[in-house]
Amino acid sequence: MMKTYVPKDVERKWWLIDADGKVLGRLATQVAILLRGKNKPQFAAFVDTGDFVVVINAEKITVTGRKQEDKVYYSHSQYPGGLKTETLKNLLEKEPEEAIRKAVRGMIPKNKLGRQVFKKLKVYRGPNHPHEAQRPEAYKF
Repeated sequence: MMKTYVPKDVERKWWLIDADGKVLGRLATQVAILLRGKNKPQFAAFVDTGDFVVVINAEKITVTGRKQEDKVYYSHSQYPGGLKTETLKNLLEKEPEEAIRKAVRGMIPKNKLGRQVFKKLKVYRGPNHPHEAQRPEAYKF
C-alpha cells in the first residue's frame, strides 16, 4: 500500500507578471498554474502549494478574434427579471482588473481550496503595486 504524500512547509514565492500586450486567456492559464502550485514538484491537489501572483498593467491586456463584442458575462440578482449582462469590451473599459480575475477564477477549483488559492492573486491597473516589500520576481513566459 502506498502512502499519500502531503507537502509540508511550502515555500511561497511572489511573482510579478506584466500583462502589457498579453492575451487574456493565455495569461490567465499561467497565473492559475502559479496560484495552484502545479509548476512545483511537491504539488498535491488537496493542499495549497501555490505562490502569490501580482499582475500589473491590466488595462493593456488583449483578446483575439471578436471576443470583445461576442463574450458576455452574466450575473443574476435571484429576483425575477434580475439578469444583468456585460460584454468583455465594457468590462475592459470599466475595470480591466476584474476581467483578469474572472478569467483566472474560472480556472481554479470551485471549493474551499479554490477560494483560498484565489486570495493570492493581486491585480492592478497601472505599473505600480503596493507589494514592493515582498520583492516579487518577474515571471517570464
